[in-house]
Amino acid sequence: MSTALPKDTAARGAAREEVPLRVVPVRRWGQWLVSVVVLLLAAMLVQSVATNPNFEWAKVWGYFLDGRILRGLGTTLWLTVVAMLIGVAIGVIMAVGRQSRNVVVSGAASAYVGFFRGTPLLVQLIFWFNLAALYPTLQFGVPFGPAFVEADTNTLITPMLAAILGLGLNEGAYMSEIVRAGLLSVDPGQTDAAEALGMRRRQIFRRIVLPQAMRVIIPPTGNETISMLKTTALVSVIAIGDLLFAAQTIYSRNFEVIPLLITVSIWYLLVTTVLSIGQYFVERRFTRGDRRAERSYFVEWLDGLVPRHATVEPAPPTGPIDVEGERR
Repeated sequence: MSTALPKDTAARGAAREEVPLRVVPVRRWGQWLVSVVVLLLAAMLVQSVATNPNFEWAKVWGYFLDGRILRGLGTTLWLTVVAMLIGVAIGVIMAVGRQSRNVVVSGAASAYVGFFRGTPLLVQLIFWFNLAALYPTLQFGVPFGPAFVEADTNTLITPMLAAILGLGLNEGAYMSEIVRAGLLSVDPGQTDAAEALGMRRRQIFRRIVLPQAMRVIIPPTGNETISMLKTTALVSVIAIGDLLFAAQTIYSRNFEVIPLLITVSIWYLLVTTVLSIGQYFVERRFTRGDRRAERSYFVEWLDGLVPRHATVEPAPPTGPIDVEGERR
């Protein structure tokens, strides 16, 4: 029995196979509509801000590079760096302490985290500033015994030291949870394998656990740094000459409140933008090899804004077929 196809049928089949596939773009009308609405609102906002005379942009740019504002900016940056260094150091110690098998150590670390996370930062700053009301003198020595070192509290706890203690100790409580989450993200089987190889616990932590935990620790630490930059504005209540306090000092004399607050806001926006860019590069450095983190936030935003075209799967490779039906 012959199974050959008619010549016209075979010709039509061959012609159909030779027709190239037509790529049809995916219609995303909702995204286009939302994009147009957002751009219109942004244009209206820019026009309103640029043309409203009450913003007094000439005064804003006049104060932008004022010496008092720049000195306050330097104090803000310095407080941010010092507080974050203290917070990261305390966070690592407390995170390791909470995972300790010693009940006293883990309990003390948990009490520290609970206290500093459970009280407002503003209250802590004011408390450190007024510590002399509770302890006129600070002593260090044997409990219920002689004191080896004694100092006047008002002399020792200056406003700047009170700000550093308040910001650093509070940040240490939050950083401890971030570090602990990073440590818990590492598979415990790797620690067991390292112990089986004879590595000491300090070596395991430094060479195996911590490098992998950094992928989880870095992103929230960057957010905490940006948050700390803005949180330093609270130290103005204890007369620290930060960026906000410098602006308050100026507008308390000339009553130009709005231009000075806009100047402060622009400086905060500029610094946070620089920190965000730095955070991106640090994250990319510690997430090498992780394909989920290879694309930048800006590219992901563009992918969501601009409609993407449909893609066609590549044709399978052609070639002779073996008896078993596999390609050579």
